[in-house]
Amino acid sequence: MATVNFLYRSTKDKAFLHLRLLHRDNNIDYVIGSNTKLEVTKVYWSKHHTSKRQRDIEIANKQIEVKSELNKIENHVLKNFHKTESSSIDKKWLQNTIEDYYNPPQLTDGLPKELLAYIDVYIDFKRLELADSTITKFNGVKGLISRFQVEKNKVVLISEVNLKFKKEFEDYCFEKKYAPNTVARAIRFIKTFCRHAYSNGLEVSYQLGNIKSKNVKTEKVYLTREELEEIENTDYNEHLDNAKDWLIISCYTGQRVSDFMRFTKDMIRYEMNKTDGKMKPLIEFTQKKTSKIMTVPLHNKVIEILEKRNGNFPSSVSDQKYNKHIKIVCRDAKINSLTKGSKNLETEEGSKIYRKVPGTYPKWELVTSHIGRRSFASNFYGEIPTTYLTYITGHSTEVMFLNYIGKSNKDKAMEMTNFF
Repeated sequence: MATVNFLYRSTKDKAFLHLRLLHRDNNIDYVIGSNTKLEVTKVYWSKHHTSKRQRDIEIANKQIEVKSELNKIENHVLKNFHKTESSSIDKKWLQNTIEDYYNPPQLTDGLPKELLAYIDVYIDFKRLELADSTITKFNGVKGLISRFQVEKNKVVLISEVNLKFKKEFEDYCFEKKYAPNTVARAIRFIKTFCRHAYSNGLEVSYQLGNIKSKNVKTEKVYLTREELEEIENTDYNEHLDNAKDWLIISCYTGQRVSDFMRFTKDMIRYEMNKTDGKMKPLIEFTQKKTSKIMTVPLHNKVIEILEKRNGNFPSSVSDQKYNKHIKIVCRDAKINSLTKGSKNLETEEGSKIYRKVPGTYPKWELVTSHIGRRSFASNFYGEIPTTYLTYITGHSTEVMFLNYIGKSNKDKAMEMTNFF
């Protein structure tokens, strides 16, 4: 529920009226404000605006004019409020909403009203800002929507993305055994496409802001230092030894496979540490996903691998081969502890359709290329200041980082007892 009030907050004799939006979210009251472009005098607002049975025709007409305009502004703000997620409602949002009232988005000729077709428009608008992996995810959502439309024998319009659509879409996805978090991510993407369409003048449902998508908690699988030592001490053939070294490198640099698999010795430089006066190796590269330039110190474990390979990194391999090989690496190192997690299984024998199925499996079966980044974050948490860890992993806040490694409030509280 939200309400709008208008106030005269200036000391001047004539000023723009101030709009105040009051709303509640999760039992917390919020108040934000911004100026409109409706200008009135202090005398009119304090003495005449709410007066009844006004005999002065000029003032009576002014009342009609001002009240009509305020009603239009209020309706515009509340309409947009109901289309927007509560987490996005802030002062900047209100300023933009008021600006849109005076300068409404112009409908661009030729923009499609169909959700599926608009995804291509969105990708084209954002192409320079999006990583290839993100575009791949968007195309995955396109495929999912396309199959949903075939199943339902209808075309989904942007204006039809409402609570009814959300339920139908979720029901379809769960029937096809998609993981809850996959469905939640798809819904978030769909809302993003619709909000972008709205900014370009297309109609969206007033229920858009009420569509929520919630992730379910998943198990955080990582390799402990003891398990990494077992892997290091196991002998492998050439191909598996190559994968093993990449796995160790990923666990001590905390980077995504799209980044560490591109490491070369030319990226390494040495800088003097001011504390001990020694030259320390750093690797500098540009993250593929974020385009962020990174400078990461190289752990001794990484240096040992480079020395073994005459200063070179292991040979790069495809993601598919790497994922296959590191499972065998961990299997041969007897990383067999029963662990909760999800792995891809065929929905039916011979269907060639795979979905993530939660369960308890030998840990080596749950190993993927992502395990290195999570192992780095989990193993060094509490040893290295979190500020430094979030820089290397790329998380924007400590809360996001702690959620990534699965630290609960209880975990943090118990760790604090070490200081009492």
